[in-house]
Amino acid sequence: MAKKLDKKLNIKLVRSLIGATKDQVKVATALGLRKTNQVVEHSDSPIIKGMINKISHLLEVTEA
Repeated sequence: MAKKLDKKLNIKLVRSLIGATKDQVKVATALGLRKTNQVVEHSDSPIIKGMINKISHLLEVTEA
């Protein structure tokens, strides 16, 4: 059986977390985002997609 290739997502925090709710800040820190313009790379999974959906107005997502 062939091994499944994982797609990667580059996630960039483009808006500040200052006006965000506590839950949105927790999601951002769980993704590894602390500063604006910081980029992290995660695998494309339903869990990560759900987290991105919660704070999509603060992020810029591209495929790696």
